Amino acid sequence: MPLFTAPGERRWAEGWQPQMLSGSVQRGSVFRTRHENGRPTTWIVTDYEPGIGHASYARLVEDSNMGLVDVRCTDERAGAQVQVTYTLTALSDAGRAFVEHFLAGPHYRAMLEEWRTEVSVALAK
Repeated sequence: MPLFTAPGERRWAEGWQPQMLSGSVQRGSVFRTRHENGRPTTWIVTDYEPGIGHASYARLVEDSNMGLVDVRCTDERAGAQVQVTYTLTALSDAGRAFVEHFLAGPHYRAMLEEWRTEVSVALAK
């Protein structure tokens, strides 16, 4: 679970540089990231329960989209099963185009596969 926190993602997500505004990993912590297109995203931890393998975040990209990110980890014989779910709502026409592309099956599957690879490399180190 620590790999799916604002500071923990630095270990595996290239370019991930969260600016902590308050807290660290616990519920109510707030941080900001900047998307590769330069747009800032503000995040708040809505739930962090590593003992049961759950973390949840609300995120806002001004004038584009907002939503939730849920991460659930369950133990498996050969490691862990990780489920990441984004629920996004567009706030503008540009946001609608972003959300449609981001959540489209091929893009979303490719992103999660990239995450799986990057997390596996980080865990092997």
